[in-house]
Amino acid sequence: MQELPVIAEVRHGAMWITLNRPAAMNAITPDVVRGIEQALDEAAKRDDARVVVLTGAGRAFCAGADLKFVRGERDGDQPGASRFLDALLALLNRLERFPRPVIAAVNGMALAGGLELVLCCDLVIAAKSARFGDAHANYGLLPGGGGSVRLPRKIGVTRAKYLMYTGEFVSAGSMESAGLVNQVVEDAQLGEAVDALAKTIAAKSPLGLSRMKALVNDGLEQPAEVALRQELLMTALHEHSDDIREGLAAFQEKRVPQFTGR
Repeated sequence: MQELPVIAEVRHGAMWITLNRPAAMNAITPDVVRGIEQALDEAAKRDDARVVVLTGAGRAFCAGADLKFVRGERDGDQPGASRFLDALLALLNRLERFPRPVIAAVNGMALAGGLELVLCCDLVIAAKSARFGDAHANYGLLPGGGGSVRLPRKIGVTRAKYLMYTGEFVSAGSMESAGLVNQVVEDAQLGEAVDALAKTIAAKSPLGLSRMKALVNDGLEQPAEVALRQELLMTALHEHSDDIREGLAAFQEKRVPQFTGR
């Protein structure tokens, strides 16, 4: 029986999405894109999936697009390669805007399209042995999943150009110093560390987190004065939510709040 290219399961309040092509270093194909999309569809419907975790099976997080597939599509049917890239970019944009916190649990190589996946996540926890790289230059390719836009904004223009121009793979520690990675942990502790973080976040107001994420993402694209006005408007709207009433009641009653996301 053929293994599913993507495995999704809910545990401790989080939807864990695992890229499951370990023999190919979890390289991205149309089936992988569809699998992640389906997992996000499922997460969006479930109250018990308040956080999304993205990780990879085996020794890699994701080595990027499957170049064997891309070459075959280009040699046989150029529109096929374009459709794949369009679908991948749509997925990455959706992941970045997904209305729940998304954590990348980087267990190994995160290269090219794999790095672009990481760039679309809200938080990044990496194993000590993980390596990051743009890698497109190594094969005469260009980043097509938003890497040339998101990478400079996450780690700065100079660092981003270095990674893009050289094609080098760098350590998790260097990416922590650059601001892309939140925390580096021992390899054996990655699952435990991500699970603990996911549980902490899942206990917060789903509505508050969703609106907070939207404010940060939108605010980055606007002048400060526009973003501040948007924050005031969102705060006024949030005043009418059940979650803010529950949070304040729990504070008054000295108990743990039970948020519903409404």
